[in-house]
Amino acid sequence: MVYRFKLVSDEVNNFSREIEIDSENTFLQFRNAILDSVDFTKDELDSFFLCDDEWNKQEEITLEDMGESSSDTDLWLMEDTTLSELIEEEGQRLIFEFDYMTQRGFFMELKEIIPSRRLTDPLCTMKRGKGPKQFIDLDVFEKKIDTAAQKKVEDFDDIDIYPAADFNDEELSEGFDIMDLN
Repeated sequence: MVYRFKLVSDEVNNFSREIEIDSENTFLQFRNAILDSVDFTKDELDSFFLCDDEWNKQEEITLEDMGESSSDTDLWLMEDTTLSELIEEEGQRLIFEFDYMTQRGFFMELKEIIPSRRLTDPLCTMKRGKGPKQFIDLDVFEKKIDTAAQKKVEDFDDIDIYPAADFNDEELSEGFDIMDLN
């Protein structure tokens, strides 16, 4: 059985990829096909995340065991996990996070299951646009975050939660009797 996935990026508007992969291939083979399709190196840590319909991350499939999972959660390693173990129906959403530092990644959806086909190796069947850069300048990234955070603080400072004209010190003290304990 073959799965056909569509990948998009929230960083590049005209970017998409379609990858067909056998359901018995591993997540490691899927990872390598994705990285090849965008000309990324394969020497960085990355992860797949199974997502719900709102793109909330659920199960993680990691490249390496980082020793961070608790004994009551399953540890899914790319090399040992076939796609069919975790993916069963069209519409399944995943995120492939290729940059741990900035949590950048591709949003993916299983578009079609083709039961009558088999593939030995994954295929990139459609390339549209140029993918995002694999590495970004962290100084530039931090400045963007700092600017966005500062803007939020400025927006918050503009909100007058307790307008001075509506605030009355006497109302605040009403209803509170101070007991003399002496």
